Amino acid sequence: MVKQIMLALCMTVSFFSVSMAADSTSWDWLPMKQIDRAVEAAEPAIEVVKKTWDKESLLDIMQGRIAVPDTAINEAIAQKITADDSVKSMTITSHDNGMMDLHIDSKKLGRIELSGTLDAFVHNSDASYMTYNIKDKELKDHTALSWLFSRLSLSMMEKLTGRIEISDDIPINIKGNAVTVDFHQYLKKSDLGQTTVYGYNLLDALRIEKAVPHDGYIEFRTALNVPDEVKWMLLKLL
Repeated sequence: MVKQIMLALCMTVSFFSVSMAADSTSWDWLPMKQIDRAVEAAEPAIEVVKKTWDKESLLDIMQGRIAVPDTAINEAIAQKITADDSVKSMTITSHDNGMMDLHIDSKKLGRIELSGTLDAFVHNSDASYMTYNIKDKELKDHTALSWLFSRLSLSMMEKLTGRIEISDDIPINIKGNAVTVDFHQYLKKSDLGQTTVYGYNLLDALRIEKAVPHDGYIEFRTALNVPDEVKWMLLKLL
């Protein structure tokens, strides 16, 4: 394992190229000082990778589908609510018919129940946004909706990108009963957005095409747009 990590680290600083069939002893010719420098330079990026993914979740992303339980999203939402917020709690419930319910406990308005569909959930190097279409409700309090959906969208992303700091100025567009959250710039500020491994920015390499609610979880359709040898190296680091 040590040799495999050394091989990966040396690739990071462009000492040599490696293929999927690389010989694990091919790093031996490198001077130890160069290896030590490679290890030291790559340590921050490796820590971000390890904090963001485990081997199973990274494999799921690479294979095109990752299921995120409602419980994981609800935990992430709860961590974004403070004692000063107007909402005491918010949870989601996903259903096999593609609907996603929102359960909100507001300090002023009490219990609020919303039900709707995820019409879009997209992330790539150019854009990151979610559109949720609320059914059978008239949207009146746009300020409250902005608060709710900014936290919902970022909480849904955290299983795929790691922890994201919340902000109250995330761009949100409300048109009719459709709420669209643009969180692209806030992902860029995240640890993953600042991390480059083997010459690839991992946030830019990550792709999400859509999010599909099922009973108790949401399935994200994904890709990681890096060469196969880079995928292999990332998995070896976990």
